[in-house]
Amino acid sequence: MKDKPIIGITMGDPAGIGPEIAAKVFMRDEIYLVCSPFIIGDLPVMENAVRSFAPGFEICSIAKAEEVICKPGKIEILDLKNVDISVLKSGMPSRMCGIAMMEYISFAAKLALEGRIDAMTTAPINKEAIALAGLKFPGHTEFLADISGAKCFGMMMVGGNLKIMLVTIHEALKDVPSLINRERVLSAIRLSHRAAVDYFGITRPRIGIAGLNPHAGEGGLFGHEEKEEILPAVIQAREEGIDSSDPVPPDTIFHRAYSGDYDIIVAMYHDQGLIPLKMLAFGRAVNVTIGLPFIRTSVDHGTAYDIVGKGLASPESLMEAIKLAAEMAKKRSAIRPDRFKQTS
Repeated sequence: MKDKPIIGITMGDPAGIGPEIAAKVFMRDEIYLVCSPFIIGDLPVMENAVRSFAPGFEICSIAKAEEVICKPGKIEILDLKNVDISVLKSGMPSRMCGIAMMEYISFAAKLALEGRIDAMTTAPINKEAIALAGLKFPGHTEFLADISGAKCFGMMMVGGNLKIMLVTIHEALKDVPSLINRERVLSAIRLSHRAAVDYFGITRPRIGIAGLNPHAGEGGLFGHEEKEEILPAVIQAREEGIDSSDPVPPDTIFHRAYSGDYDIIVAMYHDQGLIPLKMLAFGRAVNVTIGLPFIRTSVDHGTAYDIVGKGLASPESLMEAIKLAAEMAKKRSAIRPDRFKQTS
């Protein structure tokens, strides 16, 4: 059979639903078919989750990624020993958990940079816990960019037959127009093209560009961003050989992409892109960081403190994120050519 990509799964916030959904994905045979998975986190926390949500499964500690066996019924964890289980309060942000979850991410990124894993998939973290830990980063994306030294990076959401790159992410809507400029739009187009070729195996990607304003500005009647900032970025991208559309009215572009006219959409702001995507794939969408020197996928939801320990957390998004990471690892042009050779 073929060798499978090694995927490091960070446990996320120990006080959130990360341990639960991680335990649940290992109960599905498909995870063992698509990759060689292991968890980066804390053994006592995962032991509690396994007892509650994956009864009958064995959990064991490994010393390094290369020791992963990938055996159904067995959950392997690289234990970083960051959490004092006796003082852990589930469903609440804390400094201890903030430090722990960021160290999981840092450790996974180090493994990826060293080529010891083929991709990393992250369970959800909590921004308040990050702040309590005294860290300046608002989330995974900026933290991973800092660790890896990436200068040009972005957030892509994948789900429901849509791939959407965001020009701006978590910004107040009133601030978005001033942030839409030629440089940002061009960067998002370039990242989209790179992702399509390197990660999704699309040799000639068609990139649809959403307008910011109704009717894509209607020739300036409803706004000038399309003409003054977005279209110049499109023209530059075309000169670089990237197939990009003119700004398309945002009320039609997602239907056109869903129907097959475009491979990837560049959306101007968070809700413009995520509302249609989550309508199609709520709870199953995947967050992909583009521009890093390694593959990173993540869930499309948060730590859900309100349902911790109740058994209600769905593992669907995490499962989809792991499967997508494995698929991307196989398609990425920079992957080691001997990783997926035929073996007896």
